[in-house]
Amino acid sequence: MRYLLSILIFVLLSTVPSIGSEVGDVKTLLKMNVDAVAELLQDAALDKTKRNQQIIDIIMPIFDFKTMAKLSLGKKYWPSLSEKQQSEFSDLFIRRLQESYLDKLDIYTDEKVIYGEPLTAGTKIHVPTTLVSKDSNIEMLYKFYRNGEYWRIYDVEIGGVSVIQTYRSQFDGVLRQGSVTDLLEKLREDGAFVLPEPGEEGAPPGND
Repeated sequence: MRYLLSILIFVLLSTVPSIGSEVGDVKTLLKMNVDAVAELLQDAALDKTKRNQQIIDIIMPIFDFKTMAKLSLGKKYWPSLSEKQQSEFSDLFIRRLQESYLDKLDIYTDEKVIYGEPLTAGTKIHVPTTLVSKDSNIEMLYKFYRNGEYWRIYDVEIGGVSVIQTYRSQFDGVLRQGSVTDLLEKLREDGAFVLPEPGEEGAPPGND
């Protein structure tokens, strides 16, 4: 009986991929997506609206936007929302995050991206990158977790500032003084909840 149990445990463990063996795959996945976006940005002849849609099509499979929406409210607020409010918030948050991402790309001027060695953080993988330009270097950290068969991004740190923590801090400020309805209404406003530029004050430090 003990022998059969040992065999069963061995089989189960052998079917689960080691996180160490997938570190390189995650780095390659990120590089393929970032390089594809950079190639679109370098195409000056491409219509901006068409370009932006192609960029969204590239990043949608690698970013877990729904999980990012949930994390941005955290355990403090997310469970208190009704199913309808959660759905509406997620849709508005995803739209806001994509708009912020595209706005940041507008300042791209053919910078070079250097990929660092991935780091393991428990069951997660973090991939550091550096955006190198003539005037400055911007450190970015892409945080991946396994969602079923796929690795997906659940947060990004830009210059040491966590996107999720930044939004969570801003949302908390609204909800402490108002309601979920107030937050949803503000999310519909253009220019609301803008991510700070790297090095700006007022954003919390990045963390998991």
